[in-house]
Amino acid sequence: MQDKGVTTYQLREKSGIDSKTVRRLKANENIETKTLDKLCHALNCKLEDIAEFIEE
Repeated sequence: MQDKGVTTYQLREKSGIDSKTVRRLKANENIETKTLDKLCHALNCKLEDIAEFIEE
């Protein structure tokens, strides 16, 4: 978001995700893959730009 100059409000409006989901993102909690898709479309980026797989 910072690299793209997008605020939380703008992200919510562009992607259609709700404030609860934004809170989950900021808390690094689990989200659905469809949310990742929405974020990629809103930010015009690839999945690897916003997420990474960390093996436990």
